Amino acid sequence: MKQYLLSIYQPDGPAPEPSVLEPIMKNLANFTEELREAGSWVFAAGLHPPESATVLRAAGDELLVTDGPFTEGKEHLGGFTVIQVEDLDEALVWARKLARILDPLSVEVRPFA
Repeated sequence: MKQYLLSIYQPDGPAPEPSVLEPIMKNLANFTEELREAGSWVFAAGLHPPESATVLRAAGDELLVTDGPFTEGKEHLGGFTVIQVEDLDEALVWARKLARILDPLSVEVRPFA
């Protein structure tokens, strides 16, 4: 069994209104339960906004520590789910379900090394 990271990218800015977010969160809970029942769920988490990040970069003997995201962009990693499945095809089945729940957000699928 291989593990895959399903990364969820969302636009910068405020969270959606509760009337929009609540059904999405309910569908995500159902998705997580379905993953658990299938024995494919490993771990999932949402992240704080990118401005809460701290970035460290080594440059020789110096260590630069800065606040804020590593890159500037119009979207950011908002959360992720780690799944354990037989292969990429099975990972894509789960990713398709997740992408439909989170429409119009993007879901990136990457295998762990």
